Order: sequence, then C-alpha cells, then structure tokens
Amino acid sequence: MAIEKIIVLDDDLIIRKTLEQQLRQRRYSVASCETLKDVRQLIAKDNFDIIFIDVRLPDGEGTELLDDLKDSPNAPLVVMITGHGSVESAVTCMHKGAFDYIIKPFSFEQIEVVLKKAKEFNQLVKLNSYYSQQQKTESEIIGNSLAIQTLKNMLKKVAATEATVLITGENGTGKELVANELYKLSLLSDKPFIKVNCAAISENLIESEFFGHEKGSFTGATQRREGRFELANNGTILLDEIGEISPQIQAKLLRVLQEKEFERVGGNKTIKVKVRVLATTNRDLKAAVKNGEFREDLYYRLNVFPVEVPPLRDRAEDIPIIANSFLERFIRKHNLKTPGFSEKAINLMMSYKWAGNVRELQNTIERATIMSEDGAAITGEVLGLLTQIPSANIEGSESVTETGSSSSLSSADDGPPKSLFEVEKEHILKVLELTGGNRTKASKILDVNIRTLRNKLNLYNESE
Repeated sequence: MAIEKIIVLDDDLIIRKTLEQQLRQRRYSVASCETLKDVRQLIAKDNFDIIFIDVRLPDGEGTELLDDLKDSPNAPLVVMITGHGSVESAVTCMHKGAFDYIIKPFSFEQIEVVLKKAKEFNQLVKLNSYYSQQQKTESEIIGNSLAIQTLKNMLKKVAATEATVLITGENGTGKELVANELYKLSLLSDKPFIKVNCAAISENLIESEFFGHEKGSFTGATQRREGRFELANNGTILLDEIGEISPQIQAKLLRVLQEKEFERVGGNKTIKVKVRVLATTNRDLKAAVKNGEFREDLYYRLNVFPVEVPPLRDRAEDIPIIANSFLERFIRKHNLKTPGFSEKAINLMMSYKWAGNVRELQNTIERATIMSEDGAAITGEVLGLLTQIPSANIEGSESVTETGSSSSLSSADDGPPKSLFEVEKEHILKVLELTGGNRTKASKILDVNIRTLRNKLNLYNESE
C-alpha cells in the first residue's frame, strides 16, 4: 500500500528538519518531534505508515517504542536511525520488530530505498490479511458440452488481454467460477485478485469497501482502512452483482474506470490505481439502463467484452460429470460411502429443469449424499426430485407412485404435479396481479425484499 503519513523522530534539529523537508518535497505528509512522549501522542491521534526514529533520545531509547507497538494491529513500520551503529545494535533492533536500520550519515537515496521496500511490504501484509478471510472456492469449470467449450475458448482469448469483462447469467450458473478461471488464465494471475460482493454490502458501507476510509471519517472508523480497489492495485478486482449498486456509487465507480483514481471516504488525497475490472450480474443491464436504474456510460465501460454463462438446462449432457464431481467432494466432506448414482437417478437429473442451476444441483446432491444409505447408490427418491417432475416424462425413472407421494400431489382433476418452481412462480405472479403490479406492496405481502422479487421476476421472464 502507498506510504502516505510519516513521523521523523530525532533530537538532532538539523537531521530532523532536513529529512522532513525532503519528504515533504515528495508529497508525503510528515510530522516531526524530538521525544518519545511527543511521538506517543501523535500515534494515539492518527494512523501513520512509517516512523524514522533515532535510537538515543532525550527521554529514553528509541527501542522502547518498538515494545509499545509490538501488539498493535495497525502499528506503523519503524526504521531505526543511529550514529553509533554496530552489528549487535542492528540485530537487537530487528529482533524487537524494527523494519529496517540506517546508520548516520545517510543519503536520501537510502531513505527512498527503505520507502519502496516499506510500500511493497505493506501491500503484502494487507493482501495476506484479506486473503486469510476469504473462503476457498473451486476454480474449475466442469463440462464438455458445446456451450462450455465455447465459453472456455472465449475466456482463453480475453485472458491474454487486460480488457474489462462483464459476465452475465442466471443465478447459480457459476459466474464467479468463470471470473476465477479468467483470472487464473490471465497475464495478471500472479498479481492480487480482490472480490467484492456488491449485493451483500449495505449501501452506506459499499463506498468504504470500494475506496477505503480515513480514521474518524464516520462512526466506527477507528483506523484508516484501504479499500478493495487499493488492495487490487496492479492486479484484478471482481465486482460481483454489479447491478445492485446505487446511482451515487455508480458515478464514483465510473470515475475510477475512466480516470484510474479516487479518494478514500473522509480523505482528500487522490490515490492512483491500475486495476483490471471483472464484473458479474444476473440482471439485464440494458433494461436497467432504459428504466433509469443503471448509468448508460458505466454500462458501456463495463461491457467491453461480454461473456454469458449458459444455464444448466441448456447443457444437460454436462450434468452427470458435474454431479459426480460434487458427489466426490461431499463423500470426503461428510466421510460417507456410496458407489454413485443409479442410472435412473442420472436420467432424472438430466430431465429436471434446475431453475437454480448448478447451485441447486450442488445443494441437492449434498442433501442426497447425507440422506442415502451408507454404501448404497443414490436413487431418484433420495434426490427428492420425483415429486417435481411427472414420472411419465422420464424414461426409465422410478414410478412416483412407489414413493407414496403421487396421491397427495395430483389427481384426475388437478393433472400432473407441479414443480416447486412452478408453484412459487404462480403464487408470486398472483400476488403481483392483486397489487396492480406494485412490486413494493407485493414484496411486503410475500415477506421478501424487493431485490429478491426483482431477481425472481427476471428469472421467470428468461424461462418463458
């Protein structure tokens, strides 16, 4: 991360003022002092990135500050300066936590080398902290269908560039998986890859997540924090569900894409970044532009290279491969045994509509793995899909009547049983009709948020 705020602590007035002046000329924010008492007061009031500190001071040894800072999670880096250098002294300082050690007299070129090392070190620390909080996800796109082969070929071509990519598709199709694969294949695969779930972050916090904030910029901002764009500098950022951000944030995001710069919340320092942008959405952004919900200029900035992820129903031949991959994972996860799926279960999965796409298939198989008899093959009944598809339409599938659920789900008057997807769709559309098309009222009656309702209506339109 960028080195911005520096403290120079030295009781030698000439050295202190000279170093302070040279740092200010290079646009660093610099505070200077000559005692340990003064530096402790400065650290208590604000965040600093690095401290240049003399070993011997009027009110103590500079190494005392290392003891003060050793347990602080946001402590600045400490560079010791001394005119009485020795190997023993340097080793002692480094053992106590000093970042570096400089012997007087020194040149400013030496200081610049230290600052460069500090910048690189800070970014590594911040990235390691970020990645340690991330959940590990699978990164392989599974399937041999023509749709998947076409998708993989597109990813290989665009991976060789740094073009902005907009990944679209229904919920559960694996848009984030595609973004991960694109990053792995890219020229930036050895650089940072930072993800932001725009739909999961509240509107009043997303600006801070994107761009970071300064200490005291809002209630709870007790420390300066770098945003995701800053963490992704020289690498890649994934803006997951980009269609959910507010118009205000859209304008600020447009500036970053155009000018490659921003300010932290509560800050006035302009931060320059070089970041490749990947974005995903399950919304029709063209329709959102027409409805005034999404900026047209931002849409075109994002849609440089569009990639659409096919729904699972359009590549049914991939289902057995995907299903067996999930099964192997859940057998290991839950320490269970099963020889696999019965032939009838495979036929059933390939005939099912999978409104929730790969995510629904994954959840179904995990449940079936747990519910199946240990050592026995997974059958159609255990999958729990028989009550959602008329058995007459599934060649070779087990009879619904055998499950004992046929009589409760259908009759001569009702016709074949409906899937949960169809029942939910019918109910939601009925409530929407009763409210005269008012989505806000309908969402309250259905007890879901407006975003969930909108996503479901988009899904119904696509399935027609």
